Amino acid sequence: MAASQSMMADPELCKYRSPLTSRYASEEMAYNFSDMKKFTTWRKLWLWLAKAQKTLGLDITDDQIQEMEANLTNIDFDQAAIEEKRRRHDVMAHVHTFAICCPKAAPIIHLGATSCYVGDNTDLIVMRDAFDIIMPKLARCIQRLSLFAEQYRSQPCLGFTHYQPAQLTTVGKRACLWLQDLCMDLRNMDRGRNELRFRGVKGTTGTQASFLELFEGNHDKVELLDRMVMELAGFKKTYLVTGQTYSRKVDYEVLQALSGLGASVHKICTDIRLLANMKEIEEPFERDQIGSSAMPYKRNPMRSERCCSLARHLMTLCLDPLQTAAVQWFERTLDDSANRRICLPEAFLTADILLSTLQNICEGLVVYPKVIERHIKQELPFMASENIIMAMVKAGANRQECHEQIRVLSHQAGSVVKQEGGDNDLIQRIKSTPYFSPVHSQLEHLLDPTTFVGRAPQQVEKFLEEEVKPLLKPFSHQMSEISSLEL
Repeated sequence: MAASQSMMADPELCKYRSPLTSRYASEEMAYNFSDMKKFTTWRKLWLWLAKAQKTLGLDITDDQIQEMEANLTNIDFDQAAIEEKRRRHDVMAHVHTFAICCPKAAPIIHLGATSCYVGDNTDLIVMRDAFDIIMPKLARCIQRLSLFAEQYRSQPCLGFTHYQPAQLTTVGKRACLWLQDLCMDLRNMDRGRNELRFRGVKGTTGTQASFLELFEGNHDKVELLDRMVMELAGFKKTYLVTGQTYSRKVDYEVLQALSGLGASVHKICTDIRLLANMKEIEEPFERDQIGSSAMPYKRNPMRSERCCSLARHLMTLCLDPLQTAAVQWFERTLDDSANRRICLPEAFLTADILLSTLQNICEGLVVYPKVIERHIKQELPFMASENIIMAMVKAGANRQECHEQIRVLSHQAGSVVKQEGGDNDLIQRIKSTPYFSPVHSQLEHLLDPTTFVGRAPQQVEKFLEEEVKPLLKPFSHQMSEISSLEL
């Protein structure tokens, strides 16, 4: 019975599918790492090479160029699979498959090139395009979170060090700590994207020997060929020296920027999960959303948990290209290939869904000021003790004596909180102690939370104005586009 049901199922459901594409990532990022994008780019690279070679005087006709142009997307993947099974070589399989639909151009397809001409250059194009997909998404997350920070720039809340209550900060100031990390990530991505170069037309071991032979020893034409193909591919620079491949440290630099994003998102979403437990801030929760199959009352921070889960995966991926770069022997070994097929797409696909989910969270964060105020009231009397001492000294009291009086009352109040489970009653104790009568009328002012946040509101305003807004300016036309996914 089970076997017959299995046979009736969709064949695609009977084999493993990566959840990164089947469940999470956007269509545009999934397409960017698709076979169609990869192999049409290979064909474009063969076309660009032929165009440049023709311009520089090789015997290539207009008919051959036009035939290649007409068949860039006309890919017979079944035929390519047959060819690869026969030849055990993916590039040559696609050379032959392209040649079948381009019989006139067949003699000049891949002329003088090595496999890495299409393989490496395509990887660089795809990574460049992937950066162009995720950088606006990161900018939108920063913009959405900056609106939240501005709105709550003056809302006092407990600060925490060592996950213990510390001096007050504001909700907006804490959001700026998150923003600062994301801004660093955007700068790192921008640098990583703009520092990507084209591998170019370098030949089997990077010496350009085959192209020097094609152009009968004319070094200038070989250099022109490299530059012309680079420009057709939309790059400004090539790597001047390569082995058979571009340096695999390039992959590490790319994934290092993405892994840094993973760390930032993990920290942000962990903070949100902790705040959700305290019921101070929650991620969006849909009307019909179910938090638990057994506990109907639960409002689990599932988006933040998903982000933390995927972020951990993203953070580990930068180790792959680091180790690959370390073990590349001489001009190249093939033990980089299978690894790169996995880690490069997965890094961008993971970053893509992290940003879509983070945007959804940032657009729907819910703040509960009354809960925040209640938590402040539990801790503020202890934090205000120094202010009360200073006020007493101004009224003529002895500081050491006043310190001792408050120390005793604080320990009594602490015992009520920790041993009896009661509320912090330090202020009531101070009010009922005649010794503190000189400041009884000032206690309300001395306990005003807004006086304990220092320059947090001003820091938020300055940070958003001087750091965030200039960074987002190149993405200004995209800020209003694409509301978050329904996640």
